[in-house]
Amino acid sequence: MQCPFCNADNDKVIDSRSSEGGKVIRRRRECVGCHRRFTTYERVEQTARLMVIKKDGRRVPFDRENILRGVQAACGKRKITVESQQHLVDAVEEELHREFDREVSAEVVGQRVMARLRDLDEVSYVRFASEYMKFRSVDEIKGLLEGLGNRVKDVKEQQKLF
Repeated sequence: MQCPFCNADNDKVIDSRSSEGGKVIRRRRECVGCHRRFTTYERVEQTARLMVIKKDGRRVPFDRENILRGVQAACGKRKITVESQQHLVDAVEEELHREFDREVSAEVVGQRVMARLRDLDEVSYVRFASEYMKFRSVDEIKGLLEGLGNRVKDVKEQQKLF
C-alpha cells in the first residue's frame, strides 16, 4: 500500500475490521517511512459475478454504483441522508445476491429499488419511477400517484402508537 502522505510503499497494518456483513474491510495502517497513520477500505469482491440482463438483451456485470447514482439522482435536494441512500443500495445488493445466482433482469433490479424508495421517500420514488418506467403520458403518472396515495402504510409502525 502506498502512503498518501510521503508516497512510500512500505506500511504495516495496525488494525483490521470487517463491516457491512463482511463485505468491507477497514484497515488502520502506519507508514514505516513517515510514521503517519491512515485508513483504507477494501471491498470484498464476489467470486461469481452477478450479471444484469438489460432490456436489449446485453449482459453486463452488476455494479452497485449504477444503482447508487440513480438513487442519488432521485433523492436530489430531498432531506435524505447519504447513509440512508447507502443502506438502501446495500439492502438491494444483498437481496439480489441472495436470491439470484448468476443472472438477474434489469427490470427486477429497478423494481427492488423502487420498492425500497417508496418506503423511504415517496417523492424520490416518483422521480425514480418516472425515469425507470419511461412514462408516455400524464395519465400513466396519475395512475402511479393514485396507487401511491391508496396504498396502506406500514401498520406495524402505526400499532406502536397505541
